[in-house]
Amino acid sequence: MKFWQSITWAETDQLCEVALFADELGFGGIIGADHALYPRTMTPNYPYSESGYPPQTAESEYPDMWTSTAAMAAVTTRLRFVCGVYVLPLRDPIEVAKQAATLSILSQGRFVLGVGVGWMKEEFDIYGVDFASRGRRMDEMIAVLQGLWSGDYFEFHGEFFDFDPIVVSPKPSHPIPIYFGGTAPVALRRTARVGDGWIGAGNQPEDVPGVLAEIARLRVEAGRSDQPFDSLVGVYADPDVDLFRRLEDEGMTSGIHLPFWFAFDGPSTLDQKKALMERFAEDILRHFN
Repeated sequence: MKFWQSITWAETDQLCEVALFADELGFGGIIGADHALYPRTMTPNYPYSESGYPPQTAESEYPDMWTSTAAMAAVTTRLRFVCGVYVLPLRDPIEVAKQAATLSILSQGRFVLGVGVGWMKEEFDIYGVDFASRGRRMDEMIAVLQGLWSGDYFEFHGEFFDFDPIVVSPKPSHPIPIYFGGTAPVALRRTARVGDGWIGAGNQPEDVPGVLAEIARLRVEAGRSDQPFDSLVGVYADPDVDLFRRLEDEGMTSGIHLPFWFAFDGPSTLDQKKALMERFAEDILRHFN
């Protein structure tokens, strides 16, 4: 099992130092987060809390995924990088194809595109993108991305995107894996059908085996059970070697060291983050690396 360090809500000016230290300690990767904005008023549509409101506030930092990942990749040599998750339907697929290909080259293949449909309707309204059709829009975007990454002329004629043959250059130097978030049945089916991995938004330990078993079942139905697949899960429990061993036996391939914000109930210094990472490395990483 590999372990990824979450940098959700971490102070942007500390990210390169955190990534460098994670690389030195033996973490497998860095996982960030994405939101375009934070509205003053918000409909309670967040699917992972009883209140319907998310844990972040207007002060929570969401640095741009592309530039922050490029900066962290430049100071590391081994870490992989993923966003858990990038709100793909808000964006333009041609722009995303070019950004992802460039980042794949600059990181020497260490970039993973982690995507989800999003839940904050206000983001979509402000961007002028229909919220109700975001799932269908993302399905088309995945097809567009994969076509453009081939490096050959590619055309697409769909419900949301329509263009004659084009080439986007440079093409990726390595295959770009696509990991999906979400636990809704449609999200799990999409993951099984076209995904290279699944990202949990934070799960209770007892819920993980059932989700992984359902994804495995759906991948068999999709005829993709023989292909590599990564399950990247943040578990709401104290870090425990035996727990991770049990979840590994259930098919979990990667764990997440949860955001620093949870441990410190707010902002933290770089030294505090490093001390927490060192404890996790001593208590957990050394048993798996």
